[in-house]
Amino acid sequence: MSDILPFFPLNLVAYPGEKLNLHIFEERYRQLINECLAEEKTFGIPTFLDDRLPGCGTEMKVVALHERHPDGSMDISTEGIRVFKIDTFENPVADKLYAGGEITFLPEETDLIRPLPQLAELLDTLYSLLTTPAEYDVEQKPFSFQVAHKVGMSLTDEYELLTLRRESARQQFLIAHLRKVIPIVAEMEQTKSRIRMNGHFRNLDPLNF
Repeated sequence: MSDILPFFPLNLVAYPGEKLNLHIFEERYRQLINECLAEEKTFGIPTFLDDRLPGCGTEMKVVALHERHPDGSMDISTEGIRVFKIDTFENPVADKLYAGGEITFLPEETDLIRPLPQLAELLDTLYSLLTTPAEYDVEQKPFSFQVAHKVGMSLTDEYELLTLRRESARQQFLIAHLRKVIPIVAEMEQTKSRIRMNGHFRNLDPLNF
């Protein structure tokens, strides 16, 4: 039997476990969030990709209302819960301003407890090249969702990752992505270094011909 969720489509991928801050200003979404706050119900963020809804999204809960502005807009914090597939889509829902529909929650197959060694090594390499601290918790599961927004994937790739049900498959997907992107980042860093050297005196060993 399908569940029913109100929809808040966005041009992004929200992952289970992810914290997402939102500024709510459109009337239809003010109505949606006010109902979620009053009735303690959840809503769905289906990804809007290439001018369409490809079919999957993440159930979200409102964890805090930070501020209501005089114009009726509000600032909220949300958190992703679980992935769903859209079965039916209605826009707007009867007697509402927002869209919604029937959904099926996709089962999570957590077949890995910790990150694969290859993935951990590649993440360390990437963050070292970027001189950025590695901010992730290997104990938080699923690990793939925790780092998915931090490795430079396109929206299309982020969405594909969302649709993969097994944690092992998602980590292999991230490994393949990092193996492609790290050489590009390394070359960019070398290029930046050469640019910084331009115009400076350098000690060069004479060449013997």
